Amino acid sequence: MNILLALIPVTLLIIVVAIGIFFWAVNHRQFDDLDSPGVLPLMEEEPVERARAEAAVAPGTRAGETAGPSRTPR
Repeated sequence: MNILLALIPVTLLIIVVAIGIFFWAVNHRQFDDLDSPGVLPLMEEEPVERARAEAAVAPGTRAGETAGPSRTPR
């Protein structure tokens, strides 16, 4: 019976910690999108050629633009 004097406070402490972790997760938006993580492994990756072509675009330009001299307005 003396073990109950130790187990009850320990159990209450565990419950309080679990409730605190739950509310922390809710406040940090951990439960906002529950569907996407389950679908991510099923999504197809981009073809390798397209990824390389997009990586070859010069920094500061958009896809389809060249990195030549910029036009200045008159």
